[in-house]
Amino acid sequence: MANHMQFGFQDASSPIMEELVEFHDHALMTALAICSLVLYLLTLMLTEKLSSNTVDAQAIELVWTILPAVVLIMLALPSLQILYMMDEINEPDLTLKAIGHQWYWTYEYTDFKDLTFDSYMTPTADLPLGHFRLLEVDHRVIVPMESLVRVIVTADDVLHSWAVPSLGVKTDAIPGRLNQTSFIASRPGVFYGQCSEICGANHSFMPIVVESTPLANFENWSSLLSS
Repeated sequence: MANHMQFGFQDASSPIMEELVEFHDHALMTALAICSLVLYLLTLMLTEKLSSNTVDAQAIELVWTILPAVVLIMLALPSLQILYMMDEINEPDLTLKAIGHQWYWTYEYTDFKDLTFDSYMTPTADLPLGHFRLLEVDHRVIVPMESLVRVIVTADDVLHSWAVPSLGVKTDAIPGRLNQTSFIASRPGVFYGQCSEICGANHSFMPIVVESTPLANFENWSSLLSS
Protein backbone atom coordinates (compact mmCIF):
# COMPACT_ATOMS: atom_id res chain seq x y z
CA MET A 1 0.00 0.00 0.00
CA ALA A 2 0.99 3.64 -0.21
CA ASN A 3 3.40 5.12 2.33
CA HIS A 4 3.40 8.51 4.01
CA MET A 5 4.71 11.29 1.72
CA GLN A 6 4.86 8.87 -1.22
CA PHE A 7 4.73 10.65 -4.58
CA GLY A 8 4.95 7.64 -6.91
CA PHE A 9 2.83 4.61 -7.59
CA GLN A 10 2.44 1.69 -5.24
CA ASP A 11 4.69 -1.28 -5.91
CA ALA A 12 3.39 -3.12 -8.96
CA SER A 13 2.00 -6.55 -8.12
CA SER A 14 0.68 -7.58 -11.53
CA PRO A 15 2.07 -7.58 -15.08
CA ILE A 16 -0.47 -4.94 -16.18
CA MET A 17 0.54 -2.59 -13.37
CA GLU A 18 4.20 -3.05 -14.30
CA GLU A 19 3.36 -1.99 -17.85
CA LEU A 20 1.39 1.03 -16.57
CA VAL A 21 4.28 2.18 -14.39
CA GLU A 22 6.72 1.75 -17.28
CA PHE A 23 4.45 3.77 -19.60
CA HIS A 24 4.11 6.47 -16.94
CA ASP A 25 7.91 6.77 -16.72
CA HIS A 26 8.16 6.79 -20.53
CA ALA A 27 5.59 9.61 -20.81
CA LEU A 28 7.31 11.64 -18.09
CA MET A 29 10.71 11.34 -19.80
CA THR A 30 9.09 12.43 -23.08
CA ALA A 31 7.54 15.45 -21.38
CA LEU A 32 10.88 16.27 -19.74
CA ALA A 33 12.63 16.17 -23.12
CA ILE A 34 10.02 18.49 -24.64
CA CYS A 35 10.28 20.98 -21.78
CA SER A 36 14.06 20.95 -21.96
CA LEU A 37 14.04 21.58 -25.72
CA VAL A 38 11.55 24.44 -25.44
CA LEU A 39 13.50 26.01 -22.57
CA TYR A 40 16.73 25.74 -24.57
CA LEU A 41 15.17 27.42 -27.62
CA LEU A 42 13.66 30.19 -25.50
CA THR A 43 17.05 30.81 -23.91
CA LEU A 44 18.67 31.07 -27.33
CA MET A 45 16.02 33.51 -28.54
CA LEU A 46 16.30 35.69 -25.43
CA THR A 47 20.07 35.83 -25.79
CA GLU A 48 19.67 36.72 -29.52
CA LYS A 49 21.73 33.80 -30.71
CA LEU A 50 19.04 32.84 -33.21
CA SER A 51 18.91 35.11 -36.24
CA SER A 52 15.74 36.02 -38.10
CA ASN A 53 16.92 33.96 -41.06
CA THR A 54 17.07 30.86 -38.90
CA VAL A 55 13.60 31.38 -37.41
CA ASP A 56 12.00 31.92 -40.83
CA ALA A 57 13.75 29.00 -42.49
CA GLN A 58 11.67 26.26 -44.06
CA ALA A 59 13.81 23.59 -42.42
CA ILE A 60 12.82 24.59 -38.91
CA GLU A 61 9.14 24.76 -39.92
CA LEU A 62 9.44 21.23 -41.22
CA VAL A 63 11.05 20.12 -37.95
CA TRP A 64 8.40 21.60 -35.67
CA THR A 65 5.71 19.99 -37.83
CA ILE A 66 7.16 16.48 -37.94
CA LEU A 67 8.58 16.36 -34.41
CA PRO A 68 5.19 16.65 -32.60
CA ALA A 69 3.79 13.90 -34.82
CA VAL A 70 6.69 11.62 -33.89
CA VAL A 71 6.18 12.38 -30.19
CA LEU A 72 2.47 11.54 -30.43
CA ILE A 73 3.26 8.22 -32.11
CA MET A 74 5.80 7.42 -29.38
CA LEU A 75 3.07 7.95 -26.78
CA ALA A 76 0.15 6.42 -28.68
CA LEU A 77 1.67 3.05 -29.61
CA PRO A 78 2.56 1.83 -26.09
CA SER A 79 -0.68 3.32 -24.76
CA LEU A 80 -2.79 1.33 -27.24
CA GLN A 81 -0.78 -1.80 -26.53
CA ILE A 82 -1.53 -1.57 -22.79
CA LEU A 83 -5.18 -0.77 -23.50
CA TYR A 84 -5.61 -3.95 -25.54
CA MET A 85 -3.71 -5.97 -22.94
CA MET A 86 -6.11 -4.78 -20.23
CA ASP A 87 -9.17 -5.72 -22.31
CA GLU A 88 -7.89 -9.17 -23.28
CA ILE A 89 -9.20 -12.01 -21.11
CA ASN A 90 -8.34 -15.53 -22.28
CA GLU A 91 -9.55 -18.60 -20.37
CA PRO A 92 -9.41 -17.32 -16.77
CA ASP A 93 -8.36 -19.70 -14.03
CA LEU A 94 -10.83 -18.19 -11.58
CA THR A 95 -13.93 -16.01 -11.93
CA LEU A 96 -14.90 -13.63 -9.15
CA LYS A 97 -18.08 -11.56 -9.09
CA ALA A 98 -17.98 -8.32 -7.08
CA ILE A 99 -21.29 -6.62 -6.29
CA GLY A 100 -21.26 -3.12 -4.82
CA HIS A 101 -23.80 -2.07 -2.19
CA GLN A 102 -24.21 0.94 0.05
CA TRP A 103 -21.71 0.48 1.67
CA TYR A 104 -20.10 -2.93 1.41
CA TRP A 105 -19.08 -5.49 -1.20
CA THR A 106 -20.51 -8.93 -1.93
CA TYR A 107 -18.23 -11.50 -3.54
CA GLU A 108 -19.25 -14.65 -5.39
CA TYR A 109 -16.80 -17.31 -6.53
CA THR A 110 -18.77 -18.60 -9.49
CA ASP A 111 -16.50 -21.62 -10.02
CA PHE A 112 -17.45 -22.98 -6.59
CA LYS A 113 -20.78 -23.99 -5.13
CA ASP A 114 -22.18 -21.65 -2.45
CA LEU A 115 -18.94 -19.69 -2.00
CA THR A 116 -20.37 -16.23 -1.35
CA PHE A 117 -19.75 -13.68 1.39
CA ASP A 118 -20.16 -10.01 2.25
CA SER A 119 -17.14 -7.84 2.98
CA TYR A 120 -17.57 -4.96 5.46
CA MET A 121 -14.99 -2.52 6.73
CA THR A 122 -13.60 -3.51 10.12
CA PRO A 123 -14.58 -0.90 12.75
CA THR A 124 -11.69 0.87 14.46
CA ALA A 125 -12.69 -0.56 17.84
CA ASP A 126 -12.40 -4.14 16.49
CA LEU A 127 -9.23 -3.58 14.47
CA PRO A 128 -6.41 -6.04 15.30
CA LEU A 129 -3.04 -4.61 16.22
CA GLY A 130 -0.96 -3.75 13.17
CA HIS A 131 -3.84 -3.61 10.69
CA PHE A 132 -4.76 -0.51 8.73
CA ARG A 133 -7.62 1.70 9.85
CA LEU A 134 -10.38 2.29 7.26
CA LEU A 135 -8.73 -0.24 4.93
CA GLU A 136 -9.15 -3.60 6.65
CA VAL A 137 -12.26 -5.75 6.12
CA ASP A 138 -13.85 -8.64 7.95
CA HIS A 139 -13.64 -10.96 4.92
CA ARG A 140 -10.80 -10.64 2.43
CA VAL A 141 -10.86 -11.69 -1.21
CA ILE A 142 -8.51 -14.67 -1.49
CA VAL A 143 -7.03 -15.44 -4.90
CA PRO A 144 -4.29 -17.82 -6.06
CA MET A 145 -1.07 -16.14 -7.13
CA GLU A 146 0.20 -16.37 -10.72
CA SER A 147 -3.31 -17.27 -11.92
CA LEU A 148 -5.53 -15.28 -14.28
CA VAL A 149 -8.48 -13.98 -12.26
CA ARG A 150 -11.49 -12.55 -14.06
CA VAL A 151 -13.54 -10.08 -12.01
CA ILE A 152 -17.14 -9.39 -13.01
CA VAL A 153 -18.22 -6.11 -11.43
CA THR A 154 -21.74 -4.80 -10.94
CA ALA A 155 -23.77 -2.84 -8.39
CA ASP A 156 -27.06 -3.33 -6.58
CA ASP A 157 -28.06 0.28 -5.91
CA VAL A 158 -25.85 3.17 -7.09
CA LEU A 159 -22.60 3.59 -8.99
CA HIS A 160 -19.50 2.14 -7.36
CA SER A 161 -15.97 1.40 -8.60
CA TRP A 162 -13.84 -1.64 -7.75
CA ALA A 163 -10.24 -0.43 -7.66
CA VAL A 164 -6.99 -1.98 -6.39
CA PRO A 165 -4.07 0.28 -7.44
CA SER A 166 -1.19 -2.15 -6.93
CA LEU A 167 -2.91 -4.68 -9.21
CA GLY A 168 -3.68 -2.08 -11.89
CA VAL A 169 -7.43 -2.69 -11.63
CA LYS A 170 -10.21 -0.09 -11.67
CA THR A 171 -13.66 -0.98 -13.02
CA ASP A 172 -16.97 0.83 -12.56
CA ALA A 173 -19.82 -1.05 -10.89
CA ILE A 174 -23.05 -0.02 -12.63
CA PRO A 175 -26.53 -1.26 -11.61
CA GLY A 176 -28.02 -3.52 -14.27
CA ARG A 177 -24.74 -3.90 -16.14
CA LEU A 178 -21.83 -6.35 -15.95
CA ASN A 179 -18.31 -5.01 -16.45
CA GLN A 180 -15.31 -7.27 -16.38
CA THR A 181 -11.61 -6.94 -15.81
CA SER A 182 -8.77 -9.30 -15.01
CA PHE A 183 -5.47 -9.44 -13.18
CA ILE A 184 -2.64 -11.80 -12.32
CA ALA A 185 -1.14 -11.40 -8.86
CA SER A 186 2.55 -11.94 -9.51
CA ARG A 187 3.53 -12.38 -5.86
CA PRO A 188 1.91 -13.30 -2.54
CA GLY A 189 0.71 -10.43 -0.41
CA VAL A 190 -2.20 -8.29 0.74
CA PHE A 191 -3.34 -5.51 -1.60
CA TYR A 192 -5.65 -2.71 -0.55
CA GLY A 193 -8.12 -0.66 -2.55
CA GLN A 194 -11.24 1.41 -2.11
CA CYS A 195 -14.42 2.30 -3.93
CA SER A 196 -13.37 4.99 -6.41
CA GLU A 197 -16.79 6.36 -7.30
CA ILE A 198 -18.66 8.71 -4.96
CA CYS A 199 -21.59 6.56 -3.86
CA GLY A 200 -23.08 8.32 -0.84
CA ALA A 201 -22.40 9.31 2.73
CA ASN A 202 -20.20 6.30 3.57
CA HIS A 203 -18.38 6.17 0.25
CA SER A 204 -14.97 6.19 1.95
CA PHE A 205 -15.90 3.28 4.24
CA MET A 206 -16.15 0.38 1.79
CA PRO A 207 -12.53 -0.77 1.28
CA ILE A 208 -11.31 -3.68 -0.83
CA VAL A 209 -8.70 -6.17 0.35
CA VAL A 210 -7.26 -8.80 -2.00
CA GLU A 211 -4.97 -11.44 -0.54
CA SER A 212 -2.82 -13.44 -2.93
CA THR A 213 -1.73 -16.88 -1.70
CA PRO A 214 -0.13 -20.00 -3.18
CA LEU A 215 -2.55 -22.32 -4.95
CA ALA A 216 -2.45 -24.95 -2.20
CA ASN A 217 -3.45 -22.42 0.46
CA PHE A 218 -6.26 -21.12 -1.76
CA GLU A 219 -7.62 -24.63 -2.27
CA ASN A 220 -7.61 -25.27 1.49
CA TRP A 221 -9.39 -21.95 2.13
CA SER A 222 -12.03 -22.53 -0.55
CA SER A 223 -12.75 -26.06 0.65
CA LEU A 224 -13.29 -24.83 4.21
CA LEU A 225 -15.70 -22.08 3.17
CA SER A 226 -17.66 -24.12 0.63
CA SER A 227 -18.08 -27.11 2.94
